[in-house]
Amino acid sequence: MRVRTLACVLLAVAVSQVAAQEKFPNRPIDIICTWGTGGGADTMARQISSLAQPVLGVALPVSNVPGASGNTGMAQVLNAKPDGYTIATYIQDTLMTIPMGLARHKVDDFEWIVRTQVADSFLFVKSDSPFRSIQELFKHAQANPGKLRVAATGFGTVDDVTVRFLEKKGYKMTTVPYPKPGERYAAALGGHTEVLYEQAGDVLQYLKAGQLRPLIIFAEKRLPAFADVPTSKELGFDITLPQFRGLATRKGVPVERVKALADAFARAMQTPQWKKFAEEWYMSPDSFMGHEQFGPWVAGETATLERLVKDFGLRK
Repeated sequence: MRVRTLACVLLAVAVSQVAAQEKFPNRPIDIICTWGTGGGADTMARQISSLAQPVLGVALPVSNVPGASGNTGMAQVLNAKPDGYTIATYIQDTLMTIPMGLARHKVDDFEWIVRTQVADSFLFVKSDSPFRSIQELFKHAQANPGKLRVAATGFGTVDDVTVRFLEKKGYKMTTVPYPKPGERYAAALGGHTEVLYEQAGDVLQYLKAGQLRPLIIFAEKRLPAFADVPTSKELGFDITLPQFRGLATRKGVPVERVKALADAFARAMQTPQWKKFAEEWYMSPDSFMGHEQFGPWVAGETATLERLVKDFGLRK
């Protein structure tokens, strides 16, 4: 019996040593983009995938799984093996669904690999819109409650919460959810909605083509590239909710694998290609956050959002 027990112990030790020595990664790493093609999360995922591939030595194919404000894709991550071969984009819109009571997960369900982007959000209108300023838009919203439609990522997201916040201030508009970015932009450009909530980099092509105009930026201070666009702060609205994007995997992935991924993505973000991309998309210079800081930051951000939801009475 003692011999058998000793043999089992030795076998267990041997197996664990083999697992520890296994090269990671040794096969492709799946990146689930939790939103549709063509938007900010999708572009970020594909950029960092191509730049991290030479570092990790394996392919990082990106698949789009939109739905439920990012929760559909995150459910796939939670159902995957905790081996580091399935990761996903995670953005502020999805985090907002936790305090709004719409999420299918908790912050502690994930390992937070890196934060890749932080960007301020705007309200845009078509270039030929009758609203030449945010004051004109708000005046119309005040006189016609609920008539103006805002193309947004989904219900319970920062887009939707911002619309609800403005309603509390007397400017009632209606959130129209489009989880697929292409459909969201087409709705605004095609006149199916009068307003679009988005980050400037995501609609860069439409700004360059003169098809969209920003009316307000939800930020503390103006961006040099949009010097004539007033901020929410200067208009007396105590709301900013900048969009963040990052990468996460499910809880239980060995810490050395999480660190390997984080290190690879950090190196990818130091390349000239990434820096040019970040500048063109108006990303904050301090967007990057490593694994050690990202998790605690997400927890703190969640607490802040929970207070906001409570203070504004946004959750029934």
